[in-house]
Amino acid sequence: MFKTLKQDLPASIVVFFVALPLCLGIALASGAPLFSGLIAGIVGGIIVGALSGSKIGVSGPAAGLAAIVLTAITELGGFEIFLVSVVLAGVIQILFGVLKMGIIAYYFPSSVIKGMLTGIGIIIIIKQIPHFFGLVKMPNNFSDIFNIGEYILEGSLLIGVISLGILLVWSNVLAKKAKIFTVIQGPLVAVVVGIIFYVLFKDNSVLGIDATHLVSVPVPDSFDAFKSQFNSPDFSAITSAAVWVTAFTMALVASLETLLCVEATDKIDPNKNVTPTNRELLAQGAGNIVSGMIGGLPITQVIVRSSANIQSGGRSKLSAIIHGLFLLLSVIVIPNLLNKIPLSVLAAVLLIVGYKLAKPSVFKAMWSAGWRQFIPFIVTVVILQYL
Repeated sequence: MFKTLKQDLPASIVVFFVALPLCLGIALASGAPLFSGLIAGIVGGIIVGALSGSKIGVSGPAAGLAAIVLTAITELGGFEIFLVSVVLAGVIQILFGVLKMGIIAYYFPSSVIKGMLTGIGIIIIIKQIPHFFGLVKMPNNFSDIFNIGEYILEGSLLIGVISLGILLVWSNVLAKKAKIFTVIQGPLVAVVVGIIFYVLFKDNSVLGIDATHLVSVPVPDSFDAFKSQFNSPDFSAITSAAVWVTAFTMALVASLETLLCVEATDKIDPNKNVTPTNRELLAQGAGNIVSGMIGGLPITQVIVRSSANIQSGGRSKLSAIIHGLFLLLSVIVIPNLLNKIPLSVLAAVLLIVGYKLAKPSVFKAMWSAGWRQFIPFIVTVVILQYL
């Protein structure tokens, strides 16, 4: 494995820079502590990376589970109870792997899967609008929209718009011009610009961004303080039917997302590696058990990070593992720097993620495929908005 270190180390750096804003952003979209997204990224890189049979797949918190997590934390009555569902979801995924259910993705209609991803994309977009605009409070009625300036934080909105512009120009223009713009990813640039903006204008009465609109991860001053950042599941709730329903839902969705990602990454892998799907379910299950036990979000293999790994020349699972180590190092060494990232920057990143999941071309393609494809697709989209 170490024979490919020369290729894997540069790729792991790129994946780390892609993963860092996404780990924070997905936690934000999930209504969970931001630190929980970093935990999931670390576990997905180190634990799942080590156990997985995929050479180029990278795991971490997934945008596709954000809506489920957001609802579950509220309905179950707290994050610690939700963590029980994450652990149980991992156990269920291991059971899927033992029962050799790695082919379950093939039994779900593609229209339903596309509807699920599209519906999640819409939810992500809707949930990020307040963060993007830096809303200090919600308008009480329609007439208040004409006085919207009283409700938004100008600095948050401005850096959010700038970040969105950076992301669009980076992916649609610059990335097609030179390889350097695929090595240095747009989300990282947006985050760096956001930090600079905050530092420059933090004392400005108009463009200053207060702490409630910034990333907030714990800053430990000792090893004991560092350990105290990790939440433990409240297993007194393990007999709750709602906890088990949430666990099964997450296990099923996470397994589907992972298997679909495995199929996609294997197709674009230049070395044509074939990932053993049942082993992948076992690895994901182990990762979710560990993540849930220490306060992390649920994990899946993720196409954004996996494709970045492939494009950057990653050759073995070492790339995923090293990226996880970089994430761990970041929460130990630079938590103060992370706390200077405006939430509107992460919202801009997530708006792009949500759009990619729910872009108009998906609706057009499903409509063109006929009513037998479109009806299950649109019903799934609508149902997700009301869950």
